[in-house]
Amino acid sequence: MNVFKKLRNDYVIWHANRVKFPNFRPSIIVRKKVVFSGKVQKVGFRLEIYSIAQRMKLTGWVKNLKDGSVEAELQGEEVKIDFLVNCMRSLKRASVKNMTIIDLPIREAEESFTIVK
Repeated sequence: MNVFKKLRNDYVIWHANRVKFPNFRPSIIVRKKVVFSGKVQKVGFRLEIYSIAQRMKLTGWVKNLKDGSVEAELQGEEVKIDFLVNCMRSLKRASVKNMTIIDLPIREAEESFTIVK
């Protein structure tokens, strides 16, 4: 890994760990597919989603798409998913121009959140 990428990743993890969570009210468990487009690749976007999702105990995955967008499937309490999506939309080092959100069926056996290469 080159030096710039390591520095960026260290910064992204530091930033994601500083995000303050509100006191979430319990809400229903849902699964959503979210596609973020704009300047969302090469800025640590996937790593930020991964880090925050893990802190909130969400399951699912995130990956880059060939068209330059980032796709994620997020499963967990709806208020936590909404919070994460809003965090990513307001991220300063990225520029989310458009978002598509689709409700999906829950995957019962899923236990973790991963970055898909």
